[in-house]
Amino acid sequence: MKPDLKFLLQHPAHFIALGFGSGLAPKAPGTFGTLIGFPLALLLFRLPVVWQAPVLLAMFMLGAWCCDKTGKALGVADHGSIVWDEIVAIILVLAFTPMNWLWWLVAFILFRLFDIWKPFPIRQLDAKLKNGFGVMLDDILAAVYSIICILALFIWMNSTH
Repeated sequence: MKPDLKFLLQHPAHFIALGFGSGLAPKAPGTFGTLIGFPLALLLFRLPVVWQAPVLLAMFMLGAWCCDKTGKALGVADHGSIVWDEIVAIILVLAFTPMNWLWWLVAFILFRLFDIWKPFPIRQLDAKLKNGFGVMLDDILAAVYSIICILALFIWMNSTH
């Protein structure tokens, strides 16, 4: 099944899982979903620091439920139009990224690279966990790879000066 505007608006879980409609993009919906994460990150980062992790965790838990419900409705657990996982994961990456446009561009590129490439153990988990939690988890692992690279790059750049 190819989701459309009617499907998007059929249930709040679909609206969230499909990234407010960004997952309906005909090409590269994961990239469009990732881009939706940037303004949401800016909103999240305006909250007091003590609230940021709990809100992000709530977004993950909500996403696991929404992605599961939407995947079942579409007949594919991790349908390409489901992009809430990218949204939550890029926000996590940005939480560990210096707040300027060049670093955020690096974060975007690294996250998309790891999300598409799915290095070990991401691909293996993605193949085994066919539910909303699995949909969310593989992108969180791609985020962890991205964060490690960003932190290493940041440390390396600051140690050479």
